[in-house]
Amino acid sequence: MPRRILIAKPGLDGHDRGAKVIARALRDAGHEVIYSGLHQTPSQIAETAVQEDVDAVGLSSLSGAHKTLFPQVVNQLASRDAGDIVVFGGGVIPDADHEMLREAGIVMVFTPGTPLDRITEWVAENVPSRLEKEGTS
Repeated sequence: MPRRILIAKPGLDGHDRGAKVIARALRDAGHEVIYSGLHQTPSQIAETAVQEDVDAVGLSSLSGAHKTLFPQVVNQLASRDAGDIVVFGGGVIPDADHEMLREAGIVMVFTPGTPLDRITEWVAENVPSRLEKEGTS
């Protein structure tokens, strides 16, 4: 069942090629994908996620600000009663930071070189669609 997924670039990171590749792979796998564009604040990302009624938010960071920005997105979603939206991330994120991000609510972290089919399979297996959440699948 297709999911509705927001791909977002928090902060001042201006490198979006990877985010666009992930967005395209998810779209090609049958999901509805919204790309928020560059330089989004955690608040803007959460607001877009709620307005667009997404099942998941995929965050991309190459700037090193993931330890601050990713948890802020999770907190902003929770403050909008949208804590059930699955948040995953990717980019240049050291292995040593993965556990801290999981504890902050980032369900999965993908690093450069992760095969695209592994990401799309993970989404299919770990992101319930809105209809599945409502029990009307």
